[in-house]
Amino acid sequence: MITRIISGTIGIALAAYVIQRGGTAFAIGAAVLAVLAWFEFTRAFSRRGGNPALFTGLLGIGGMLYGGYLGRLDVILFALMASVVLALLTSVILRGDVSVPDVCVSVAGICYIGLPFAHLIMLRYLSVGSYVTPVETFDLGTAMVWVMFIGTWASDSFAYFAGRAFGSHKLAPAISPNKTMEGFLGGLLGTVAAVTGLGYLLQMPLTQMAALGAAIAILGTFGDLVESLMKRHTGIKDSGAIIPGHGGVWDRFDSVLFTAPLVYYYTMYFVLR
Repeated sequence: MITRIISGTIGIALAAYVIQRGGTAFAIGAAVLAVLAWFEFTRAFSRRGGNPALFTGLLGIGGMLYGGYLGRLDVILFALMASVVLALLTSVILRGDVSVPDVCVSVAGICYIGLPFAHLIMLRYLSVGSYVTPVETFDLGTAMVWVMFIGTWASDSFAYFAGRAFGSHKLAPAISPNKTMEGFLGGLLGTVAAVTGLGYLLQMPLTQMAALGAAIAILGTFGDLVESLMKRHTGIKDSGAIIPGHGGVWDRFDSVLFTAPLVYYYTMYFVLR
């Protein structure tokens, strides 16, 4: 537990520094996390005798992140299309070594990891506006990245403690036996409260922020369950051990893969319109 607390504290401090600094530092930080998550993803599926397209995935994910850094959707789409074509060509050229299921897993993984991190970078780069709080003055991108991360962390934390205290009805026993309906409801209520509180500090519409909090809790839970399903399929407990006491990068950011695009599109269609 002490190791988990120490590594978690260090991680939060690093995240706070990178989020506040923004710019190239944030893009590099997101890129490092995406690459590590991709390595963990391909290693997991290789355990079942598969051969995911590691190099193709690195190129595709790297291209999508570069597109996010530039704010160019056309670059993101080009990188995605090119990686799909390259993965398919690899299956033809290396027929026998790279199977059709390998290609499907590779393409799915490139989209699953690359697109959310590209959205995360684009979200941070929304530098319009100014939001004054008792703690700090934020631009829009910084504020909404904090909303996304704090909402996601609140969902995980409240769900964990509510599940430990009151959990008795299983949420998805075939996928994640430890998750309970009571934990999910605790996470939902806690996230709504946390995101609404942030909305109050940022002087944003409270009803919309409450709805955003509910959506973060729901999609964050689905993100966690999706990773649990994949880990169960590949026969692993943790995606890695790079974060002491917390597992791998994929373990820590499975919910963010769903909540980052959510908050990006919320910001684009409800804040900037």
